[in-house]
Amino acid sequence: MKFDYLIIGAGTAGCVLANRLSEKTQNNVAIFEAGKNSDIWKVNMPLAILYTMHDPKYNYKYYSEPEPYLNNRKLFCPRGKMIGGCSAHNGMVYVRGNKNDYERWASFGLKNWSYEKVLPFFKKIETWSEGENQYRGGQGILPINQSKNPNPLFKAFLNSAQEAGHKINSDMNGEDQEGFGMYDVTIHKGQRASASKYYLNPARNRKNLKVFTESFVEKIIFEGKKAIGIQVKIKNKIEKIYANKEVILSGGSINSPQLLMVSGVGPGDELKEKGIEIVHNLKGVGKNLQDHLETYIQQECKTPDTLYSYVKKLNMLRVGIQWFLNKSGPCSTSFLEAGGFCKSSPDKEYPNIQFHFFPAFVIDHGAVDPDRHGFQLHASLNQPKSRGHVTLNTKNPYDYPKIQFNYLEDDYDLKETVKCVHVARKILSQNSMKPYAGKEIGPGEDSKTDEEIKEYIRSKAETAYHPSCTLKMGYDEMAVLDEDLKVHGLQNLRVADASVMPEITSGNLNAPTLMIAEKAADLILN
Repeated sequence: MKFDYLIIGAGTAGCVLANRLSEKTQNNVAIFEAGKNSDIWKVNMPLAILYTMHDPKYNYKYYSEPEPYLNNRKLFCPRGKMIGGCSAHNGMVYVRGNKNDYERWASFGLKNWSYEKVLPFFKKIETWSEGENQYRGGQGILPINQSKNPNPLFKAFLNSAQEAGHKINSDMNGEDQEGFGMYDVTIHKGQRASASKYYLNPARNRKNLKVFTESFVEKIIFEGKKAIGIQVKIKNKIEKIYANKEVILSGGSINSPQLLMVSGVGPGDELKEKGIEIVHNLKGVGKNLQDHLETYIQQECKTPDTLYSYVKKLNMLRVGIQWFLNKSGPCSTSFLEAGGFCKSSPDKEYPNIQFHFFPAFVIDHGAVDPDRHGFQLHASLNQPKSRGHVTLNTKNPYDYPKIQFNYLEDDYDLKETVKCVHVARKILSQNSMKPYAGKEIGPGEDSKTDEEIKEYIRSKAETAYHPSCTLKMGYDEMAVLDEDLKVHGLQNLRVADASVMPEITSGNLNAPTLMIAEKAADLILN
């Protein structure tokens, strides 16, 4: 079999690429996804996010190595294993990042990734519920809606943020990111608006696009330094499929570096050690791993306005039926929609903390039900300085790679996270929260000193599910890609997913990943 373009991975970026590249009828495009189709209620129902996160049929369910600065805990690292990838099981919060993130990217010799250069691609993605303007798109493929969740806790939280001295911002993806408000979400008419639903599904009946599910790409085939195809197991049969033009890797920040390494592209010494024949020695592959680390400030709630009510089976059934009948009610939202961005101290150039408010306790990534009414404020540092890596366990592509985030390795991250907790506590102690706020459960009322808060962070902080930056663009010795997303030193091979970021963006990663894929398609087509 031969196609012009082979796209490896039908996650957020892969779905965008499949749509855009097959818009041109002369292009023959194939996309390969190891997981299954994702048109199931568990994916479509916004409140059901945890069902796929903990289901090995739809999730890789990775774990990190013991994290040395988090009391040697192994942190859960879920990654979507289905059409739509993480856009089919994320929290549906749509955050572009800060303008300054892209200005910093441009300063690394990536002039085509400045804010001015990426803004048209963000606009191209969106049909924004509040209408088109100079910053927001109104004719895009994906419906982006500002949340209108009526839960009284959200209103109280935003009023409290204002009382604590923060501004209210009606569009954190617009002119200025700083402030608090209701987030934009990829939820439309009560259902998840994933990349698979809005980018891939409308393109699936095109004659020039072939979608392979349950198709595990074992390696990229090279002829010298030129990528010419892939070896893929399709429904238990191994095939070799060739590319007339390009192989495009969109497996995400964990799987993309793993596939490059098992295919012979990566740090030479490490590959030799695993018995892999070196195609191209590139020492940055799998390095520079970044993520946002979240600390939960948890308080009991004095009123029954939390999601604890739906732990009871009868209530769960009632709201479930309501959603199945007319896509309305509590199941039609993710409840992650209130939050904001602020500075940990006035000397910061731009917001370095993000907050998500959630009207329930989250215990073990939702695997354990809460035992009482409560709410929590997730605080995370936007630009952590710590760096981790993805390396191989073995040369077998089916063996999970080793993931080491090294959260809090840089002491700056710990000090700033302590400040995040202080800012969060100040917000939750304002008058507007008083009718709701009960006893603080985490860090707890007896954690007062910075040392006590540090110990809480080390023992309880969790991933915000934003692994990125493992195949970074740039021109230093650790860069893997040039600014056109081509792998340095190789031909016909590009990467388009969150791994290409040189530094993590300020906020959730789905929107920047969509933008990267839109820009990649534009680069390839031109």
